Amino acid sequence: MNLFLVPLLPIAAGAVVVLAGDRSRAVLGSAAAAVLAGTLALSVVAALSNWSGGYAWAPGIALRAGLTPLSGAVLVLVPLIALPVLVFAAAHEARQGLGRLVGLLLVFTGGMHLLVAADDLLTLLIGWELVGACSWALIGHHWRDPANPRSATYAFVTTRIGDLGLFAALLAAWNGAGSLDYAALERLDGLHLALVAWGVLIAAAAKAGQVPFAPWLFRAMAGPSSVSALLHAAAMVAAGAYLVARLHPQIADAPGFAVGAMTIGIATALAGGLVAVLQGHAKKLLAASTSAHLGLMFLAVGTGYPGVAMLHLIAHAAFKAPLFLAAGIAGEKAGSYEMHRMRLGRALPALALAAGVAAAALAGVPPLGAAWTKEEVVKAAGHAAPWLAMLAIVAGGLSAAYATRFQLLAFGRDGEGGRGRMRRGELWPIAGLAALTVVLGLLWLPGMQGPVEKSLGATLPAGKAWEIVLSLIVVALGLLAGREMARLPLKYHWGPGAAWLGLPVLIDRAVVRPFTESADAAGRFDDRWLDGLPRGAVRAVFGLADSLAGLDRSAVDGGVRAVRRLTEWAARVAARIGEAVTDGLPEGAGRLAGIAGADARRLQTGLSHHYYALMAAGLAAMAALLAMGG
Repeated sequence: MNLFLVPLLPIAAGAVVVLAGDRSRAVLGSAAAAVLAGTLALSVVAALSNWSGGYAWAPGIALRAGLTPLSGAVLVLVPLIALPVLVFAAAHEARQGLGRLVGLLLVFTGGMHLLVAADDLLTLLIGWELVGACSWALIGHHWRDPANPRSATYAFVTTRIGDLGLFAALLAAWNGAGSLDYAALERLDGLHLALVAWGVLIAAAAKAGQVPFAPWLFRAMAGPSSVSALLHAAAMVAAGAYLVARLHPQIADAPGFAVGAMTIGIATALAGGLVAVLQGHAKKLLAASTSAHLGLMFLAVGTGYPGVAMLHLIAHAAFKAPLFLAAGIAGEKAGSYEMHRMRLGRALPALALAAGVAAAALAGVPPLGAAWTKEEVVKAAGHAAPWLAMLAIVAGGLSAAYATRFQLLAFGRDGEGGRGRMRRGELWPIAGLAALTVVLGLLWLPGMQGPVEKSLGATLPAGKAWEIVLSLIVVALGLLAGREMARLPLKYHWGPGAAWLGLPVLIDRAVVRPFTESADAAGRFDDRWLDGLPRGAVRAVFGLADSLAGLDRSAVDGGVRAVRRLTEWAARVAARIGEAVTDGLPEGAGRLAGIAGADARRLQTGLSHHYYALMAAGLAAMAALLAMGG
């Protein structure tokens, strides 16, 4: 079977849903669930059967789809997370524009599928750009609030700056290998390989919200909760970590790639953890935690263990989606996303329980699967350098602190208010994702390493005992620190630390504002010159046409009317003269002939001397004429 069928199903279905407009929640939820259940089934079969696909784009260029064990696992992960998220969206999000939202989420999912299934840089770029365009539309979904489109534009422009790296990688690959296929990248060396590797790394870092691109994740929180959940768990942000892991075999030997990936990863893991610890806004705390955990994935790729990165990506998706959905409900229930105003443990106990499971996974508490994958990252870092393992352990401690603080503030049991009610379509998706988080705890079972390595086609690192012991101790300390921080007044959470150390201001002034001002200037230039000149020419043509029309009315039409009047006058004159001439000439000739005949008859007297006299007169006349002529 053709692997392109997997992404085409949600893309086509999403387009239909968008065009169909708003429908009832039940219809939209059922349609989304059916489409994604079908997509999940196709993904499982495709991964197990190793489907592939191809489409000839142009001579020498083809769109190709193919799977490795790693990409097959992510192909299954995307609809597995998207299905409950879209069911939640249909049940929970505002009715206005709900059809468009669900449809765009389906297209978003399909774009991520295309990106994952890609086996060449051109197909990757198409999926990459589709995901980016959908994220812009989804973040700005509530466009009637002017702040939301501005936030969407900020996020879009920031990630687009990084996307230039992917374009550079594509051009370098074509120039160096004469092909865009992933397999052809193995033939690159020197400058071409470096350009491809660093172009991919920069593009992936921007998409994954790594330093210095991280602040766009905060602006993306303007979107609905379901958008944040899918964007952070299994699409868009996850695409960055997936890309560096997928292309690791081809670009790992590029000069500086490993060091660059490790540096970006550990710097973001620590900075994101610090920002999350200081943050008082529930969704922004979770956004910073996403940045931090994707930093751990970049770290694992840089140390040479892309399989570890993808395992942590899977575990992260399972716990991050329910946390965002739970935060969305809590924020709406409390009327604010400021966590100290929530404390909804008594009002929403079932939601608090599900969120607690996910928060424990975020904290890295055994025996949950996310704790196991985080420890694998620590072991991978230890293979590169002991001090790098120490930094990863510190990042894990920060994660435990902000996860605890989030849970105690958002779902603590000391809040006011009675028990709230939730729709089934809101609670069950969150509970299902929390259950998936628990199931991943099977990774802790002895003997699981072999099957995991075989299924992913990857090697897992062998760790040292001190790394695991120290990591678990730091996690416990982080839990205690988070509990204490939850008791403190949150007067400081708007400080520079919580705002990414001033990076948002820098990016706004250095990137976003120049871009928007340039766009405005280009728009004015376009209106004045590119559109103004044609408009002026059109006005001139219409003016000339009006003048010619006036000339036509006054001269041509006037001349025609004058000729008509002259012709009519000539006809009347001709009628009168013609009657006189045509009748008068014959009558006059007849009368003249009659007169001449009468006179001639008078000359015929019958007397001969009369005839001789006439002859003599005639001869005399002739002689006179001859004399004058001589």
